[in-house]
Amino acid sequence: MRPVVCGIDLGTTNSVIAFLRDGIPAAIPVDGEAAILPSVVSYEPGNGGCFVGTLARNRRAAFPEQTITSVKRLMGKETRLNAGEKSFSPEEVSATILKHLAERASAQLGQSVEKVVITVPAYFDDAQRRATIRAGELAGLEVLRIVNEPTAAALVYDHVPAEEEEDSPFVLVYDLGGGTFDVSVLEIKIGRASCRERV
Repeated sequence: MRPVVCGIDLGTTNSVIAFLRDGIPAAIPVDGEAAILPSVVSYEPGNGGCFVGTLARNRRAAFPEQTITSVKRLMGKETRLNAGEKSFSPEEVSATILKHLAERASAQLGQSVEKVVITVPAYFDDAQRRATIRAGELAGLEVLRIVNEPTAAALVYDHVPAEEEEDSPFVLVYDLGGGTFDVSVLEIKIGRASCRERV
C-alpha cells in the first residue's frame, strides 16, 4: 500500500484521524462507522491484549481498575498508570491509541499510514510536546510535526468574504474539548500557507 500522511487530534476525551481528500480535510471512520474514537484503553488481565475506543469505554464500568482514561492530562509527567497488574507510562497508553487510529485508518483507506501530524493544546510545554512525539514513535509512526490545535483549526480557514477581506485578518479560535478550553487569536495572511498566534 502507498503511504499516506494523516493528521491526528489526540484528545483527552476523544481522538480523530483525518487526511486530505481533494484538498479538503476528511475524518476517517475508525470506531465502527464513527470517526470519533474515545481516548480510552482497557487492558485484559495477564498477558492478554487490550481494547481501544468504544469497547474500552464500555468495559470501564465493569473493569475500572483495568481501564485508563484522560491520559492526555499526564503527558510529559514522570508518572506510571496502573491497569490491573500492569503499569504504563502516559506515552505508552497514548501510543496504543495512536497505533489503533493508524491501523484502522490504513484499513479504511487501503493505504499504509506511517507519517502523521499530531495536534496539541497551545499551552503544552516542551516536555509535553516531546512526550507526544515519543508516543507517536512508540506507535511506529513518523511524527512529521506537532501543531498547536488552534493553529490547525486556522489552517483550514481559506475563505474570507470579499466585503470582509483584509491584508491581515484576525481570527478567534475556540478549542472547546473534553479536557481543554482555550482561546487563541491568530493573524492569518490571506493567500499564504501560514498563520501566527498572537495570544
